[in-house]
Amino acid sequence: AQSLASYIPAMRAILLPLLLLLGACGDTLVVRGGVEAPSAASQYAGATDPGDPFERVNRTILDINTVADDSIFRPVAETYRALVPEFGRLRLRAFLDNLGEPLIFANNLLQLRLEAAGTSFGRFAMNTTLGGAGLFDVATAQGLARQSGDFGQTMARYGLDHGPYLMLPVTGPSNLRDAVGDAVDGFGNPLLLALGPVFSAYTLGVLNTTRGTLGGIDLRAENLDTLDILRADSLDYYARLRSVVRQRRDAQLMALGRPSAMEALDDPG
Repeated sequence: AQSLASYIPAMRAILLPLLLLLGACGDTLVVRGGVEAPSAASQYAGATDPGDPFERVNRTILDINTVADDSIFRPVAETYRALVPEFGRLRLRAFLDNLGEPLIFANNLLQLRLEAAGTSFGRFAMNTTLGGAGLFDVATAQGLARQSGDFGQTMARYGLDHGPYLMLPVTGPSNLRDAVGDAVDGFGNPLLLALGPVFSAYTLGVLNTTRGTLGGIDLRAENLDTLDILRADSLDYYARLRSVVRQRRDAQLMALGRPSAMEALDDPG
């Protein structure tokens, strides 16, 4: 309990600004003739999309992220891919994915997707025991496919709107709902909570940060060519990236029977 309590100030530091932003963004859209349109404030901010009222700021953050990626993250990812053979990268990816299964399980329970929750539980149990602590994904071959499940998805399941599009420093494109969800997921992984009585809050923080860092490096290495193509083929990289991210997220939410972000923008009612 003491370890869990020590996370509360950090959670507040992340969640409070995001929740304040959610309240503030209610004034960025006005209804004109039954259709939501950007208010004068959002137009002054450079918005060209009703779902992206902070576009000018978002574009600036993307520029900063791109510079950081070119100078730091991409070279690190290239070095990682050059030094670690594909077999090793696949084992690390499987291990990190397995560590995320309890979180997927918990969110599927919250969403009342009991079959998906059972599949995630079975995957974690099988891969942890028969898959060498998760280094090998033996569950997929047994018909237990990896499920989706995060707290942003859980909030969408219960009808919470996606909120404004956000470009976050380092972590990249998101929206307000999913940014809050990521913060909750970062501190609410059942695996970390279960280890709370065993390890100190500092140790758990180091473990969580290490997992996130390794996952980020592996993800960037996996998508080196994809992002290069996206940047090279886009007249407006920002707009193209925003569209791709929305479509990918929409596909996940549509599978849950929730309206997509794009449909919500197009629906005046």
